[in-house]
Amino acid sequence: MTTALQQKPIDILQTVFGYKSFRGQQAEIIEHVINGRDALILMPTGGGKSLCYQIPALCMDGLVVVVSPLIALMQDQVDALKQLGIKASVLNSTLTNGEASYIEELMLSGEIDIVYVSPERLNTERFIALLGQCKLALFAIDEAHCVSQWGHDFRPEYTEFAKLKDIFPDVPRIALTATADELTRQDIIKHLRLENGRVFSSSFDRPNIRYRVMPKDNEKKQLLNFIEAEHKGDSGIVYCISRNKVMVIAEWLKNQGYNALPYHAGLDNRLRKHNQDYFIKNDGVIMVATIAFGMGIDKPDVRFVAHMDLPKSVEAYYQETDRAGRDGLPSNAWMVYGAEDIVKLRGFIYKSEADDAHKMIEHQKLDSLLGYAETMKCRRQVLLEYFGEKIAQCNNCDTCLESVTGFDGTVAVQKVLSCIYRTGQRFGATHIIDVLTGKENEKIKGFNHNELSTFGVGQEYNKSQWKSVFRQIIASGLVNVDLEAYGALKLTPNSNKILRGQEKIFLRKETIKEKPAKTKKVESSKRSVFTNPAAEELFQKLRALRLSLAKEQNVPPYVIFHDSSLIDMIVAMPKNLSEMGKISGVGQSKLERYGKAFLEVIKEQC
Repeated sequence: MTTALQQKPIDILQTVFGYKSFRGQQAEIIEHVINGRDALILMPTGGGKSLCYQIPALCMDGLVVVVSPLIALMQDQVDALKQLGIKASVLNSTLTNGEASYIEELMLSGEIDIVYVSPERLNTERFIALLGQCKLALFAIDEAHCVSQWGHDFRPEYTEFAKLKDIFPDVPRIALTATADELTRQDIIKHLRLENGRVFSSSFDRPNIRYRVMPKDNEKKQLLNFIEAEHKGDSGIVYCISRNKVMVIAEWLKNQGYNALPYHAGLDNRLRKHNQDYFIKNDGVIMVATIAFGMGIDKPDVRFVAHMDLPKSVEAYYQETDRAGRDGLPSNAWMVYGAEDIVKLRGFIYKSEADDAHKMIEHQKLDSLLGYAETMKCRRQVLLEYFGEKIAQCNNCDTCLESVTGFDGTVAVQKVLSCIYRTGQRFGATHIIDVLTGKENEKIKGFNHNELSTFGVGQEYNKSQWKSVFRQIIASGLVNVDLEAYGALKLTPNSNKILRGQEKIFLRKETIKEKPAKTKKVESSKRSVFTNPAAEELFQKLRALRLSLAKEQNVPPYVIFHDSSLIDMIVAMPKNLSEMGKISGVGQSKLERYGKAFLEVIKEQC
């Protein structure tokens, strides 16, 4: 049944949000929702998922309840909505009893359009009873992949949301996520009882992100070279596999002159919250973190995401890299990894208490990620194929932009496999490489490995090149690492055909890049967007004004204007409020609040 609209969606989009037209399937999704129908919405970060429930909240008569797993995301979105003049609030554990009671009164009286709640609160009998007294328009379940046990961020409280269909049968429900493979999608539909809902699946492509993967070779220097060459003064996230590594990398970057902060679950709660708030509300900050950081971080101007270690799956990698460039401006997803990463992740799976079926799925997910890391194809093609999407070559990843060549590695791999076998499958990669390259150290002499037929047969490659070969054959499953035997390499059934010459194997030819030329030191608050010095100067002045206004209100700068809006102002150079109102992202409320101040800065520059 069609709902009577208070305002037209396109009018709200233009006057409230300041955008000229809908993107992709947004208009179709919004029409579907305001007609009271359920849906699963798969849309990449930066694709405008939130508009799919925020605009219906202003069109429909009743309260929209948004379920969000992280307090930071709730508050950020409410701050942004208030800047637009939208009546929104949040109910979470940070509120006092008095503050929570006041919000509940507003819900009962119909004086707010959107309320953000945590999964735990939605599952309480008291809150369900409260909702029963409210006029409800819609349930929006964000980060819906959390319902799937096969997903990368399973949260059992999400599985209880199925009861909403029975308790509120006439209230439509939508589930939203930016990352879900086919198995996770089916789980979302099943556990949230969306069998009769429609699935809207947008392209998962993020064309503004450049993907790069390279082998570890002094990883701290690799990270520093990357940041100095391309991201001086930018906000970024650096992911590490362990808490200890987070602290080491954060301190090291700080010593290099960068504004770097650590974040992991072991830090004091107050320090963790302080670091997150500082990252969100300031420019040019680098957050070094474990995967405990990130979900729900809506900062649009994160210019790079760097992985110092392999994540667990393609979904996890996609979600983590998805935090870069949410404003649509050019950004980087950069990663280094080595054979030790594969060993650690396989070890986590091996030692987990999951059942065999779950472990098998985890191994398959890791294998898919290894295939992405080692591919000679376009990285974006491999990434999107995992989510069931096919595209042409992107020309914006390392394998497209730099020549990646393969070579027949059969002989080299046969030497490795033979050496592993002849040394009794009791040693790790370092020892095997020493045997292959003919190193006569005490350990090799002690085991008489200098007398083996494989001793010194691999001198055509140096240690770094052999490490590349080992990484690739471990990734391909030709060799296993025995975690109970101190990392000893073991042959697998797949090894036999290579050893017997029945199959060939092709490997990536690694090229170790020279350190880039030193770049001139710049202040951490500066970054170059425009080639024209006058335009760049104006951009920095507009950012300074934005930051000043944000600090006055204790909100992140991007809830006032995104960088993309500031860039549009410089391109259009509006002369009055009417022209300023035509800038993307400048709705009526923001025009009234900030239009004159930004116009004055533009006029001064002129």
